[in-house]
Amino acid sequence: MSSNLSDISHDQLAVRRQKLADLREKGVDPFRTDFQPTHFSSEAVAAFVEGAEPEDQPTVSVAGRLIVIRKMGKAQFVKIQDQAGIIQLYVRLDGIGADEYADFKKLDLGDIIGVEGQLFQTKTGEISIRASKYALVSKSLRPLPEKFHGLTDTEQKYRQRHLDLIMNKESRERFFNRSRLVSGIRRYLEERSFLEVETPVFQTIAGGAAAKPFVTHHNTLDRDFFMRISLELYLKRLLVGGFDRVFEIGRNFRNEGISRRHNPEFTMLEVYQAYSDYRGMMELIQGLIRHLVTDVLGGKEIKMPDGEVIDFMGEWREAKYKDLVCEKVGDPDWFSKSKEDKLAKTKELGLDCQADWEDYEVSNEVFGKLIEPYLIQPTFVTHLPKELCPLAKITKGDDSTIDVFELCIGGMEIAPAYSEQNDPDVQREMFEKQAGEETQDMDEDFLETLEYGMPPAGGLGMGIDRIVILLTEAENIRDVILYPQLRS
Repeated sequence: MSSNLSDISHDQLAVRRQKLADLREKGVDPFRTDFQPTHFSSEAVAAFVEGAEPEDQPTVSVAGRLIVIRKMGKAQFVKIQDQAGIIQLYVRLDGIGADEYADFKKLDLGDIIGVEGQLFQTKTGEISIRASKYALVSKSLRPLPEKFHGLTDTEQKYRQRHLDLIMNKESRERFFNRSRLVSGIRRYLEERSFLEVETPVFQTIAGGAAAKPFVTHHNTLDRDFFMRISLELYLKRLLVGGFDRVFEIGRNFRNEGISRRHNPEFTMLEVYQAYSDYRGMMELIQGLIRHLVTDVLGGKEIKMPDGEVIDFMGEWREAKYKDLVCEKVGDPDWFSKSKEDKLAKTKELGLDCQADWEDYEVSNEVFGKLIEPYLIQPTFVTHLPKELCPLAKITKGDDSTIDVFELCIGGMEIAPAYSEQNDPDVQREMFEKQAGEETQDMDEDFLETLEYGMPPAGGLGMGIDRIVILLTEAENIRDVILYPQLRS
């Protein structure tokens, strides 16, 4: 696509194109096949030997994109940026030769270069490289955004993420941290004997959740498939197969709305542990998130965009769903009231509940709009209405609820977990009782699999994008997905 960034004129493009032509005429390849740096920028800085004589400092080679050029006649201080950060180079005419220096002076911001030289420390204390040779690795034919303002247009940041990553340090760090967080999740689970697996993206039945799927067609098999909306049902099949602790980090696809917290393509972690339950999952998720905060990110708390601080090291609250709803509506008998009474109360509360909604949907609107957004500190909301999930165990002593929790932090659901339903007859009955447009198709193969016997198990799901939003203090899911879906 063509760029519409400000200050990019045909004259600027023409000047760079002419430089490209001049290089080729001289026999210089402006797009080299390779260059072999010995160090990333941060490694080069770390290689400097404090107290050593200048001639004893190591020689290194680095490569990166020119982001700062300061010309001073027969010398230049420039800075390049690579994956690990930024390093300063000192380039002199008598250091690289007159012809090479003449060519170096023609470089533009955005060009990718490789440099070799000895480390030294400037008078201001900055570790730099005194260049002895350099190479143009890749010519930039388009100028970067204006350096003082960077890439500030939000829409442009998402559509041209490459420029966002070049210009905005905050974005670079956020995506580096996303990678570190995912690696941290894997390490934490593998250290506890969980096995990472992969299950099908194309599925014959869109099961494991209530959501509208994307449909695709396989030509050779001449049949439609659904792109998965959940990882759950295949992972449970593995419990039946004897894999007692499994997890998957994979993409799900839901053909639904786009919002600050929803993207049609998103990444989920799902974990299943045989001989555990939702209580075991509480311990697992609390330990996992604390590990990510302290061991991966090196802190104990994070700050919300509005300034409120979330403390992960303190006590995590636990509250029953029904108690929270009754408290919010000011009626301890709420769940025994008629739907008409509930609709009247929700109208008073400013909610737009419809007369054709199911009774549990009215209560869940209260929770979703008036309770969950205000659960900022870590809170386990337990014992949800059984209609909300057909895949969990019914609570003993209260057959209207299930043994589950939703972990809410920062005003959003981060991780639901269940005591998994392993009775094939009860599972079939719960599938059959589902009502409304979001009814899941009956997965007969899954029900047959349960008949071979699935051990009791706890199951947990955590949205990777949401935990990254939370822990990197982002405001929008698009800020933590490299290439989010956007309108035309």
